[in-house]
Amino acid sequence: MTLSTLTTGCCIALLVSVSACSQDNNSPATKANTEQTATTADPIGSTSTEAVVAAQSLPKFPRITVYKSPSCGCCSGWVDYLKDDGLAVTAIDTDDVDTVKAENGLTDKKLMSCHTALVDGYVIEGHVPVADIKKLLSERPKNIKGLTAPGMPMNSPGMASLIPKDYDVLSFTESGETAVYSSY
Repeated sequence: MTLSTLTTGCCIALLVSVSACSQDNNSPATKANTEQTATTADPIGSTSTEAVVAAQSLPKFPRITVYKSPSCGCCSGWVDYLKDDGLAVTAIDTDDVDTVKAENGLTDKKLMSCHTALVDGYVIEGHVPVADIKKLLSERPKNIKGLTAPGMPMNSPGMASLIPKDYDVLSFTESGETAVYSSY
């Protein structure tokens, strides 16, 4: 069940207020998030109390910042996939994603993909499924620098499938050690 199926007009105002309190009210990201929350909500007639309780029980995930090429369609597809799952996303188009990778400790070419995301101190490289991102943020392992779906797996979110299939998501450490985090 998504938040949009639980909200009422009253709850939308509450969510906008909570979002605005947690960020700089004048930042473009806050304004964009506020506008998106207000425009994507779809009230279905539940009472205000039900909507507020449902909103309070949803897990809170930090905003994800995605650095991507302005001309890459699969990167935009992955950003849309994250947003469709209810995550707050800021997409930044850049012609130099490799510098972002290097500045955040991702230097092994075998782990790289087409876009790099940063979320709460972690690096998310490539077409990593939402379930893995949420698991990482819920568990918050200290020995993991990030997750990667190396290359551009064909059956991955943002590519040919919303349902991940036939590839591995790897975790990686500051020192470059890797392990299979999830297999699809």
